Amino acid sequence: MSIVQSPEGFATADQPSVSSERWRARLRRLRPGLVLAWATVAIAVAWATLPWLFTSYSPVDGVPRQRRLPPGALHWFGTDELGRDLYARVVHGAVHTLSGALISVAVGLAVGTLIGLIAGSVERRLDDAIMRVIDVMLAVPALLLSLSVIIILGFGTVNAAIAVGVASIASFARLARSEVVRVRRMDYVEAGFGSGGRFFAVLWRHVLPNSLTAVLALAALQFGHAVLAISTLGFLGYGAPPPTPEWGLLISEGRNYISTAWWLTVFPGLVVVAVVLAANRIGQSLVRRTL
Repeated sequence: MSIVQSPEGFATADQPSVSSERWRARLRRLRPGLVLAWATVAIAVAWATLPWLFTSYSPVDGVPRQRRLPPGALHWFGTDELGRDLYARVVHGAVHTLSGALISVAVGLAVGTLIGLIAGSVERRLDDAIMRVIDVMLAVPALLLSLSVIIILGFGTVNAAIAVGVASIASFARLARSEVVRVRRMDYVEAGFGSGGRFFAVLWRHVLPNSLTAVLALAALQFGHAVLAISTLGFLGYGAPPPTPEWGLLISEGRNYISTAWWLTVFPGLVVVAVVLAANRIGQSLVRRTL
């Protein structure tokens, strides 16, 4: 029997080496669902950034004689009522939906974290007043609050994204406030104040960085909800105007032909569901790591 050298001594050729055992252990720890979620989000991001690599069809120009063709080799998702390739419209529409979701998450994260930082750092009465306003915002359904904001701002993808972001401020503020209160009780923060550190300097250098872990995990989880909310507003007609290939608008346009051209609604809907579920799966894994 042949002998091979291993880091822990000699082992026979029939026994696995230490390095191979480590690789096998890493493969066992891989979660297929999480890997699939990352792959789904990566494809959606690639659609948004490099759409011309995935389709050569125009998202707005169609061929009248190719109206409402079923899915096939030439048109993977079929064509719509104007002869436009549906797959191309879904691919090019990713940038509108995903960019809107990123804007909404950025608005909620920035404003909510700032409010939570202030509420967790000031005196008790001001903290109570701020949190009562946050409680009122949490009591209002997110969709209703988004509709109220978008009616004030006007229609469009950016305005819809801001409206969704405003609706998520309360969730970020409550979590950020709880994290700030926890971190402020730490010994190193008290030492920073006791050594003569300025109030805002200690907050910026010590409290805020150590309070962001859970808030950033919530931002990852909120991204999936933002995609769904942006698509919902687009479906209701409050998002991007036609012929913009926004995912929610694609579903809305296809519902008029659901009995004769089911693919116009099914495929954009499946894409939205897949991206939302994948983003939520990734967000949940990040949240678990912070607990």
